[in-house]
Amino acid sequence: MLLDPNINKAGTKICSRCIYDERLGGISFDSNGVCNYCHQIDMVKEQYGTGQPKGELLFSEIVEQIKKDGKKKPYDCIVGVSGGTDSSYMLYIAKERGLRPLAVHYNNTWNTEKASENMKKITKELDVELFSYSIEAEEADDIFRAFFRAGVPEIDAATDLALPEVLYRVAGKYGVKYTLEGHSFETEGISPLSENYFDGKYVESIHSMYGNVRMKTYPLMTFSRFMWWTLAAKIKRIRPYWYLQYTKESAQKFLKDNFDWEYYGGHHLENKIAAFAHTVYLPQKFNLDFRNLSLAALVRSGGISREEAWLKYNTPIIVPEDLLNYFKKRMKLTDEEYLNKMNEPPRSWHEFPTYKKRFELLRPLFGVLAKNNLVPMSFYLKYCF
Repeated sequence: MLLDPNINKAGTKICSRCIYDERLGGISFDSNGVCNYCHQIDMVKEQYGTGQPKGELLFSEIVEQIKKDGKKKPYDCIVGVSGGTDSSYMLYIAKERGLRPLAVHYNNTWNTEKASENMKKITKELDVELFSYSIEAEEADDIFRAFFRAGVPEIDAATDLALPEVLYRVAGKYGVKYTLEGHSFETEGISPLSENYFDGKYVESIHSMYGNVRMKTYPLMTFSRFMWWTLAAKIKRIRPYWYLQYTKESAQKFLKDNFDWEYYGGHHLENKIAAFAHTVYLPQKFNLDFRNLSLAALVRSGGISREEAWLKYNTPIIVPEDLLNYFKKRMKLTDEEYLNKMNEPPRSWHEFPTYKKRFELLRPLFGVLAKNNLVPMSFYLKYCF
């Protein structure tokens, strides 16, 4: 099946450049049929010089500044790791560039065995110390259960928010001014706001309404803490893949060949709650298939054709064996309770208290912070408009 340049066979308008279609919230098309998200990526690529000499030069200058600012400290940067492709290769890049990283992991207690082994292998081979912060399992499950009960898509938002908070805390402890994050907009895109939103107020709101276990060990990033880390501590969040040439395929081959690293089966599948979200919860309850983010990103970067991406996007999602039973068991849900929740009407982050309006009001400030790598540019583009 070939992809019509403008319309799929269901009559839905599709971007003439990637595979985003008109069902995506906030999407618009120019006179050539190219979506606004493609133009956004073009702007970011131009700014960071991604995969070009400009990007290499900019990142090399950042590396030299990290080394300078990290002198006489036990580490000069913090690298967040999960056992996945991006963070594992990120740790290698840090060492290859002559940096002295501390690897930091946020353990939400849902890791796969392969992810845990990957982290041990890569840190041992690179001679990098690994620090892991673990939330209590009962507390973690209660937060995930609260989001499931609330019926909102962001079931794993607590993990995504906790990792940068943990990186900030460890950086603060050792006086380190830089964290390195393995995000690549060329392979993952920047998820549209309509599809995914989270902040500390949102997590706190959902848990206070639907949770039962007091949050004691969860590293909640409140607005005040976020502003402290950025304005007072001035810890910079660097995303090297925004500057450098990077592909998951070449990174995975390198990791396998050099570190006996093992692939875990797919994007987000290194962690079981993320795997449940992307293979079961989001597709079945919300009709959301986030494979379009990475596939569209690959099309934009020339990794695959639109036709090939569209075909892959329309293949059935493979659910890891026994994942659903594992989720229900940890959530202490009967089959009936699970089905009842899955069949309830979906709800949205718009229905709950968040910091969103505050971020919008402070847009000029966050614009300056993003340009100085004190907040991710993706945060500014997604949360401040």
